[in-house]
Amino acid sequence: MTDTIWQPDLAQFPGPKYLALTRALREAIRSGRLAPGAQLPTVRDLAWQIGATPGTVSRAYQLATQEGLLAATVGRGTFVAASAPRLGPTQSLFTERDPQGVSSLVDMRAPHLPDVGQSEAFAGAMRRVADQIGPDYVEYSSQRREAALRAAMVGWLSDRVLGSFGPDDIALTHGGQNAIGLVMLCCLRGDRPVVLTEDLAYPGFRHAARLARAEVVGVELDQHGLRPDALEAACRRHGPQILCLTTEAQNPTTVRMPEARRAEIAEIARRHELQIIEDDCYSIAESTWPAIRALAPERTWYVGSLSKSISAALRFGYIVCPAGMGRAGRLTAQHSFFALARPVSDMVLDLLTSGVAAELRRRVQAEYADRLQAIVNALGAYDLSWQPGLPFVWLRLPSGWRVSTFTRMAETEGVLVRSADEYALVHGRSPNAVRLAIAGGLPRPQLDQSLRVLADLLARPPAELAV
Repeated sequence: MTDTIWQPDLAQFPGPKYLALTRALREAIRSGRLAPGAQLPTVRDLAWQIGATPGTVSRAYQLATQEGLLAATVGRGTFVAASAPRLGPTQSLFTERDPQGVSSLVDMRAPHLPDVGQSEAFAGAMRRVADQIGPDYVEYSSQRREAALRAAMVGWLSDRVLGSFGPDDIALTHGGQNAIGLVMLCCLRGDRPVVLTEDLAYPGFRHAARLARAEVVGVELDQHGLRPDALEAACRRHGPQILCLTTEAQNPTTVRMPEARRAEIAEIARRHELQIIEDDCYSIAESTWPAIRALAPERTWYVGSLSKSISAALRFGYIVCPAGMGRAGRLTAQHSFFALARPVSDMVLDLLTSGVAAELRRRVQAEYADRLQAIVNALGAYDLSWQPGLPFVWLRLPSGWRVSTFTRMAETEGVLVRSADEYALVHGRSPNAVRLAIAGGLPRPQLDQSLRVLADLLARPPAELAV
């Protein structure tokens, strides 16, 4: 498909040029001058036509994409997606499983916890909680009733170096994604705030930012994680309010940020009055390195959950708020959902105080370690990045493979993997790589067979497959 010939008149739209171009796109799409499916000029071509910088055009395309007006595909271009803006989310966080739980495909797109006795443990906790149910179960849940659970969470997080914190610094949430959204509700201000993420990052960061009507800007990574010089430049150019990052186990690249780099990031954030969301949902192994929450406790919101270590069904997450901001975090939660549902909070408290949660986590880690070793044994001859305790690996494809072809061929052979494209921002960097997650519920023979399928594909790039 050739590019649409479209040259907007920006003079009729006052204000900054990138906003004027965004308004011109809205008007052209709504009026039908740009039809659904039409391919827009490239960023550089349109910039030359209207006498603007490529950054101006890229920013306008990004805003229109966030509204649902445009759709961008890495390697293909930018297209008109709809005749009117969409309100609310437009993309699922993950693909739903078959309701019957039956599929011929092995799904290695998202980690799935192994069954190490969670059902029996939860049934026991529910029975104990049921014996304590009284008349107060007809009342609304409250933040005050969660005090004992917040105190138990302090002990749960004792294997992390988070700096000084106590029960009053913690806010409880419905999972890690809910925690990220609550922090944005608490911190963002203005009509179009800017949120920074790593340029390859967990998609939930940008979904939460868009729900908060924020613009998302990517910051480049290197072999040690987020680049301090790129962060400094982004702060100077965009005036962001929040930085989202993962220090212990970067998703999807598995990079663990060195201590010195963490200190640099903390200092830049302090200099530019930047709030930090530090996501530690995936890191389930003990860490002796200081989190950014320990290095910049006055501005770091440390987010975690039990979804990757015990059970995603509990929908239990938490925020270790910046020093002195615990009440603000809990008030934001209170205005959103009052407090956690009593059955959930009482059950999690029982699991934590009885030691059952710690034992389940230990068993999950052991099973993950065994399956991770199987992946490394099968694919370790290739450019593979991984960390002990992580439920996924990052695979850079060998010469001869394109990521789109590899994911399609893997699916044809019965294995679903996640392309790097899904972690990249619009017009962002997308390396030739895939993420492979541990399918904890998959029978071991089936996992081993799936790994043999992937290894065979990697050894035979398309030129050989065509022979």
